[in-house]
Amino acid sequence: MTTTALDTPTDLKDNAAKTVAQALNGILADSYALYIKTKNFHWHVSGPHFRDYHLMLDDQAAQILGTTDAIAERVRKTGNTTLRSIGDIARRQTISDNDKDFVKPEDMLSELREDNLKLVAALREAKDIVDEAKDNATSGILDDWTDQAEERAWFLFEAGRKS
Repeated sequence: MTTTALDTPTDLKDNAAKTVAQALNGILADSYALYIKTKNFHWHVSGPHFRDYHLMLDDQAAQILGTTDAIAERVRKTGNTTLRSIGDIARRQTISDNDKDFVKPEDMLSELREDNLKLVAALREAKDIVDEAKDNATSGILDDWTDQAEERAWFLFEAGRKS
């Protein structure tokens, strides 16, 4: 198999660029998994806080989806290839799916909060990898994505408080 048509020029060393791409592709897979789960819960939330949760989850899903193109483009800018299919996402994701017929709203918020915190941990790990590779552009963007995921976790925590 030849990829010469995709040989994007980069000043990153080959091994460093591959390591950066692996980290980003994992984050991309988890972002898609988190997006689908957030939309699932958005569609299936019920109860007295329906409207608030429904709108919050829709906003969060849109924010997550909004990062996916930038993540994939960073992979390509480093001279690598990115995810190609739902199967590729499934093989790489670390955030678990939720296929239950019914999930209580408070459990939805808790699960999504934990998933966002898991994404924060992956983003911090990737930050170390890209900093070692001297990939300053990716490093700066990772800070923004980390802040967004932390904010989503915070909102989910606050919305799920009992008192």
